Amino acid sequence: MPCSGTGTLLRRSRRSAMNATKRDGSRLGRWLLEERVEEVTGPEAKGSGESHPWWKVVCLTGVDYFSTLGYLPGIAALAAGALSPVAMLLIVLLTLFGALPMYRRVAFESPRGQGSVSMLENLLSFWKGKLLVLSLLGFVATVWLVTITLSAADATAHIVENPFAPALLREHEVALTIVLLAVLGAVFLKGFREAIGIAIFIVAAFLSMNLVVVAAGIYEAATNPAHVIGWRNALVADYGNPLAIVGVSLLVFPRLALGLSGFETGVSMMPLVRGHEADDPERPAGRIKNTGRMLTAAAIIMSFLLLATSFVTVVLIPPEALEPGGAANGRAMAYIAHEYLGDAFGTAYDLATISILWFAGASAMAGLLNIVPRYLPRYGMVPEWGRAIRPLVLVYTTIGVALTVVFEADVDAQAGAYATGVLAMMTSAAFAVTLSARRRGSRKGTLAFGVVTAVFVYALAANEIQRPDGIVIALFFVVAIIVSSLVSRVGRSTELRQERIEVDEVARRHIEEANERGEIHIVAHRRHRGKLREYAAKEKEQREDNHIPPEAPILFLEVDVADPSEFTDVMEVRGVKVGRHKILRAESSTVPNAIAAFLLHLRDERGKRPHCYFGWTEGNPIVYLLRYVLFGEGDTAPVTREVLREAEPDPRRRPAIHVGG
Repeated sequence: MPCSGTGTLLRRSRRSAMNATKRDGSRLGRWLLEERVEEVTGPEAKGSGESHPWWKVVCLTGVDYFSTLGYLPGIAALAAGALSPVAMLLIVLLTLFGALPMYRRVAFESPRGQGSVSMLENLLSFWKGKLLVLSLLGFVATVWLVTITLSAADATAHIVENPFAPALLREHEVALTIVLLAVLGAVFLKGFREAIGIAIFIVAAFLSMNLVVVAAGIYEAATNPAHVIGWRNALVADYGNPLAIVGVSLLVFPRLALGLSGFETGVSMMPLVRGHEADDPERPAGRIKNTGRMLTAAAIIMSFLLLATSFVTVVLIPPEALEPGGAANGRAMAYIAHEYLGDAFGTAYDLATISILWFAGASAMAGLLNIVPRYLPRYGMVPEWGRAIRPLVLVYTTIGVALTVVFEADVDAQAGAYATGVLAMMTSAAFAVTLSARRRGSRKGTLAFGVVTAVFVYALAANEIQRPDGIVIALFFVVAIIVSSLVSRVGRSTELRQERIEVDEVARRHIEEANERGEIHIVAHRRHRGKLREYAAKEKEQREDNHIPPEAPILFLEVDVADPSEFTDVMEVRGVKVGRHKILRAESSTVPNAIAAFLLHLRDERGKRPHCYFGWTEGNPIVYLLRYVLFGEGDTAPVTREVLREAEPDPRRRPAIHVGG
């Protein structure tokens, strides 16, 4: 039965800490908390909610996606040697025929930019679903944080290897990378506004210069066949037949998973993509179509450049130059630019690469800032300051600095962790779309996406065997997010957790009749069979134990726990009558918080302090505490009073709690 009538917003306790800090806190505290993540309306843009043509948004996606060209060709050559172009071809095939159709489906299923995490969020209910999402967020955090540190480290490599850079910088790469991270954090602390126009300029410059370098490399290979002959001889000498080439490439290509990054980011950009004026907000066909175009364009551009750059890298660069400490390590295309186009053009290429790598870090930071408000506040798993941008920026920057120190600003050392995060997210997306196809009854879709899922599972497993440090780092983030989230959930358990109260007509009449007779007396009741005898016995017991006058009307309040893993909800109160007994029934994620919220609602609506009556509970208090945290019910009376005490500091205005028996 749908509820109607009055509704009261109940966010006092959630706002009280923030408001108190702004009112009474230090100037620094007010500054830290004045910018809130809740104001973000787009995946990386703040404020206006403007939309843009898809070809402009593809540049914003490309800041992260295309920036991998700054380091991936060198990583591929180092990992696969002469096999690099063949292994990269497998990545391209997986991009065009696996990841692209998969993420086009994700875009269709989550048109508001929620991505594959939201698709999987609905697979499991209660705490199992929350733990699944928290685990996935651990891998998302791995991807974004390592994107920031890896991009900054590679930007540093391009700076120190430039012939015009002071030699002193080469001895302080870690410090220089930390400076880049600090500058990035400072930009966000000041108030970052990402402009698509800047992204267009950076991406256009970077891609144009890569095309020039590729053209120069192909020209050099064509005019000096010795390069190609040397590469072909190395390929034949090490791998005697095509089957061996394909087999070894399959073993190597999981390490090149960095070339698959960008799809999850692209889907998160959907709110910025302009659709049609007649789009349905729930199913915006124009936005979905244009997002598909955006993903396709990015995939085609990246596929061509991956093949071209991997070819010129392995053909033109000596293997020893790609080794750690070599002149081309982490900067293969920049090496070619300097070697074959001169230091002036090479320096311009370095500047373009540094810009896009730094901007990729900015994009990743903005993505991280959107993760917290998208999921964790709904779960009650962030502290109050977790809604503010600046404290989060400080946390993420600190973690980035720590990772940089641990990895010594080494691009190759961080590639395993980044690949783990990318492959884990893409595996989860593949599983989500496979399950979606099965639910739709599409056998072909289920089979096709099932094969893609198997490929990503293999790639993920192979990557962890080859680079076990990646899964260790990812699991660290998973455990850290789960533990910190649960601690936050426990710490916030006594807040008011109802977004609003909605009372139907019958319940409103019950309340009005009780209000006309004087004070409002509420008896908290846990329904068993709901028969007349049950309510008569409960009323007799409470009147005797709590000395309720016989002429005072009583309203029974029954709160059933729906999903205890949810943190906030809308409390709908329905009125029923069993014999002469008037009953108010509701569902919530937790009983004490719902009772406290309803009592405050009554006080505000009727202008009187309601009285609520409980009986004593018997049993181990630790067990009741665990039941309250996990299942939303326990020793209800003391918890209800504590929730009221936090929500209403004035005892004279606080609803009265009575416990008898």
